[in-house]
Amino acid sequence: MNRLVACLLLALLSHSTRTVFAGSKSTGAVQIAGKRYLRLTDWANGNGLQFRWVKQDEAMVLSNSNCRIRLKVNSSEGDINGVNVRLLFAVTLREGNPYLSELDGQNTFTPVLTPPKNRSRALVKKVCLDPGHGGDDPGYLAGGNQEKRVTLLLAQELRDQLTKAGFTVSTTRTADKRVELPDRPDFARRKGADVFISLHFNAFTERTVQGTEVYCLTPAGAPSTNARGEGSGAGRFPGNRNNEKNMLLAFQMQKSLTQALKVEDRGVHRARFEVLRDAEMPAVLIEGGFLSHPGEGKKILDPGYRRQMARAIVDGLLSYKRVVERQ
Repeated sequence: MNRLVACLLLALLSHSTRTVFAGSKSTGAVQIAGKRYLRLTDWANGNGLQFRWVKQDEAMVLSNSNCRIRLKVNSSEGDINGVNVRLLFAVTLREGNPYLSELDGQNTFTPVLTPPKNRSRALVKKVCLDPGHGGDDPGYLAGGNQEKRVTLLLAQELRDQLTKAGFTVSTTRTADKRVELPDRPDFARRKGADVFISLHFNAFTERTVQGTEVYCLTPAGAPSTNARGEGSGAGRFPGNRNNEKNMLLAFQMQKSLTQALKVEDRGVHRARFEVLRDAEMPAVLIEGGFLSHPGEGKKILDPGYRRQMARAIVDGLLSYKRVVERQ
């Protein structure tokens, strides 16, 4: 009996001290640091993509006639058709094979490769705009310019362009007043909005930083690329019901903004900002540029540039609309 117990204990100890890398050769799925990863070559084949090393064990391309994905080992940087996209987890290399987290496969790439569809005859018609900050919350300050003022001006221009494009538009604030964060997505819900677009501008102490970035909600079980103001925990929120459409909307917005404005592509990011967590419809938060950058900040204050930015947002929404509406 003692010998049997000893053998069992030895077996358990041996199992517990194995490397976290373990998986099935037939499926290519493994566990790495408690997360499920997919062998990238298998995932590519399953999605009709050809895998090719650009630099052995360092950089790779996955492509077909419609899509080109570039990735690097040990990096969360990637791009889809030239649009910068931040991965939830870095691509990792094990035994000479690159692996992609299953969460990225499901929530980062699949929504773009195989876009989700609305239910039959459900249209993208109602848009809720959310100009960031307001009232006693000025947002970022740069050279005396307050973020809250510029977000409102952008929202007004965007509202007019969206209306002309045939959308029904509501706005969480139309004047310089404070709107509490929980009230913003709740307002969108009460208006029956099909999408929620929160408008912001960035600032940074290093005045050379510039470019646009678009945020959508972080999927449950993954870290955010920006934890600022998102609260603690990594659980599931109402907004996670729309993970696929959130990602698709963010991708289309970032693509349209960077191509139309010819600005630095800072990528599609994930965050658990309160306005994204509680949104019951597909939602994004747009950082339209850096007020702190001498050149970009000056352009943001120009009505003509904001008109151009609004046009890019409309075009991004129209691209999203065309993809998700069932024919």
